[in-house]
Amino acid sequence: MEAAAAEGAEPGSGCGGGAEEPVVSLAEVLAENEELEKEARAVLGGSDHERCSYSQGAVKRQALYACSTCTPPGGEPAGICLACSYECHGTHRLFELYTKRNFRCDCGNSKFKNLQCKLLPEKGKVNSGNKYNDNFYGLYCTCKRPYPDPEDEIPDEMIQCIVCEDWFHGRHLGAVPPESGDFHEMVCQACMNHCHFLWAYASQLAVPALTKVNSLEDEGIVLKVEESEEQKKEIKKESGVEHQETKEEKQMEQFNEPSTSSGAACPEVVTKSEEPVCKLKELQSKQFLKKDSATFWPLNWRSKLCTCEDCLKMYSELEVQFLTDECDTVLAYENKGTSDQETERRDPLMDTLNSMNRVQQVELICEYNDLKTELTDYLRRFADEGTVVKREDIQHFFEEFQSRKRRRTNRMQYYCS
Repeated sequence: MEAAAAEGAEPGSGCGGGAEEPVVSLAEVLAENEELEKEARAVLGGSDHERCSYSQGAVKRQALYACSTCTPPGGEPAGICLACSYECHGTHRLFELYTKRNFRCDCGNSKFKNLQCKLLPEKGKVNSGNKYNDNFYGLYCTCKRPYPDPEDEIPDEMIQCIVCEDWFHGRHLGAVPPESGDFHEMVCQACMNHCHFLWAYASQLAVPALTKVNSLEDEGIVLKVEESEEQKKEIKKESGVEHQETKEEKQMEQFNEPSTSSGAACPEVVTKSEEPVCKLKELQSKQFLKKDSATFWPLNWRSKLCTCEDCLKMYSELEVQFLTDECDTVLAYENKGTSDQETERRDPLMDTLNSMNRVQQVELICEYNDLKTELTDYLRRFADEGTVVKREDIQHFFEEFQSRKRRRTNRMQYYCS
């Protein structure tokens, strides 16, 4: 999470006389490159690396950084966009905050005493709509420690809460997290207490943690069927008409049907429900377990939340309206970034072709296809055998390729009489 400006030389990278040249298999290089690209898309997503995001207002979700050089601990917290982290704070000590929702870039405003934004100097003094936490000082989790933590020798994965957007050690969540591939989002203990209505959904939707339930006294409490006065205030009763059991069963079947959303395209945020019955009220009419722990949720679980008028009002009062917006998810942000990158990516070969005449274009395409086919076939042998590709192997390939090219050219000479 912390980005360092300085780069150090790798030990043993000099040209020593008897030093062996490091080797690596082609499969390892390809796998590492693919993983690096995946991580970059996850962090940068749809963020603009050239233009300050301030003019867009509070951006729905973007990559953010905090500059401890400009806003050290003890001062006011501030966040900067991706472009400003490059242009205005390139040599500073930065904390990488991953992504935050509904945030407007602070770079150069009143929180920065001796710095003016180079990309967009004219900015308001403060962004009153921004929300800050200890992450902006490089501290995370309930333990309020940095990441990476030089004093923590326990290997542990950091997981971000989708409500408060703080990061937590897996061992500090009150429950052992499921395997990372088994859940999509996490809500921390404090946010489950704040959004206690989620416990009713957890019994139907949440991915079970890896802790063993010993007893109700140890793990949680079974809530009574009767609604409390607080629940009655949050979820108003319907018009008083009792629904028949068969109708309730049908609606519960609809509740448990899998969502058709893939996360690649975001549906419109529902503002008013046409459903006659509140999903949450039905779930609260049954027994469910409430624990003092975080919860883990699968893909598309947000689409199962009730969007009746009373529930929407409750979300607004709790300031969690984003929970019904599937475009708020980090997955949607990553998918948008990947799509934008594919659209904006320019092919150097096509740029070169456009500057050539027809004959030159045909010749270049033929040469390119020959090189691509032969090099792919040549390298595939190394990948299949699990052997390494050395410098002399590449040199040998291009020497042979040039030799074959000269032989083809000589045979294709034409003479005019």
